[in-house]
Amino acid sequence: MAEENMTTTPRENKMGTMPVNKLLITMAAPMMLSMLIQALYNIVDSIYVAQIEEYALTAVSLAFPMQNIMISVGVGIGVGVNAWLSKHLGEKQPEKANQVALHGMFLEVLAYILFVIVGLVGIDAFMRGQTDIPEIIAYGDTYLRICVFASFGVFIQIGCERLLMATGRTVYTMIIQGAGAVINIVLDPILIFGWFGLPAMGIAGAAWATVIGQIAGAVLGLIFNMKWNPDVRLNYRGFKVELDVVKRILSLGIPSIIMSSIGSVMTFLMNKILMGFSSTATTVFGVYFKLQSFAFMPVFGMNNAMVPILGYNYGAKRKDRMMQTIKTAMFYAVGIMLVCLAVFQLLPDKLLLLFNASDHMLEIGVPALRLISLSYIFAGICVVSGSVFQALGNGFYSMMVSVARQLLILVPVAWLLSLTGNLDLVWLSFPIAELASIGTSAFFLRKIYKQKISAL
Repeated sequence: MAEENMTTTPRENKMGTMPVNKLLITMAAPMMLSMLIQALYNIVDSIYVAQIEEYALTAVSLAFPMQNIMISVGVGIGVGVNAWLSKHLGEKQPEKANQVALHGMFLEVLAYILFVIVGLVGIDAFMRGQTDIPEIIAYGDTYLRICVFASFGVFIQIGCERLLMATGRTVYTMIIQGAGAVINIVLDPILIFGWFGLPAMGIAGAAWATVIGQIAGAVLGLIFNMKWNPDVRLNYRGFKVELDVVKRILSLGIPSIIMSSIGSVMTFLMNKILMGFSSTATTVFGVYFKLQSFAFMPVFGMNNAMVPILGYNYGAKRKDRMMQTIKTAMFYAVGIMLVCLAVFQLLPDKLLLLFNASDHMLEIGVPALRLISLSYIFAGICVVSGSVFQALGNGFYSMMVSVARQLLILVPVAWLLSLTGNLDLVWLSFPIAELASIGTSAFFLRKIYKQKISAL
């Protein structure tokens, strides 16, 4: 026990005493870098798929909602684990923290099993619900069956990453995500085009490159947690499921899952709206989602660092450090988003040409990127606010903001504007929804301050 206390003291001192700006940058930098690498591999993956043909790129775009739902479930469970584990460590209750870790990994494996059972049955219906073009459906079926069947890699990887984040060991998270992304990038052309004497697998090769990278990340995550994370002990000998622990994890996890899955529902519905114009419009939307990850991934990386800092200092009743963390995170988030806004406004054609864009795709895509990216003016504050709600145990607020933005405003506004027959007007639904979102976020932020922070 003495050895365990000696091990945890430096980390506790860092989370509770290091200057907030330095602490946030120190913890966020590895995660931001790893997420930028993740964004890079998402883009490179689509660049290679675009070389097959535009229908293949469209299929990957239509497959995104189902992939995102899997990731949403994995990350949602991880959000619950992250918040409770950090809180227990701040309260100096290591055994409770370890129980949260064990139950979190158990829930990740259970989620994989459920997706294999349900996902493989519904893939064809999922693709046909968005398009009736046989070539796109065939590409999507092939791609998704591989991604769903081998998705145990992504669930275990996410679970391991969240344990490392919650205990302040973000460098290992960077290595996990970076290694998986690099493996994916390297394998993409080899498996898609059949390099080095291997058979050309086409879109199936892109799927296998993705899941092999995820499995490699999962293996690394398990090794790092078992060997270099003394705050958790992933030993399931004598393990019994405690419903109270499961409920606490899911009390934060389910709102996060719903919030993230709403993005999948929004994408599914937007794809249907855009297919009413052309498959190229849907392809442009899919390409935008790949590109926008470069804007949002660094902000998400910073948020992942912010959550355990807030959780720890909330458990330690340090109101001053909590408020400074929130303000610092918002400052950086807004700065990142404004830089990305400038890039989208000045270089939309260059970005689209990365994906072998045709003249028609450029005609649709250039105004699309410029109009959608106007939402970045407000997005940084909204994203940070959502993570504040989760870190303080109010994931419901995050869910409400996301529901209002994406389902109650964005999709209905996009549908109404589509009735004009002017595709450019449809893209305006994004900044309109983000403007409404900042008002909702400010309302809930003020409410949670009065409920939890001011009372400390």
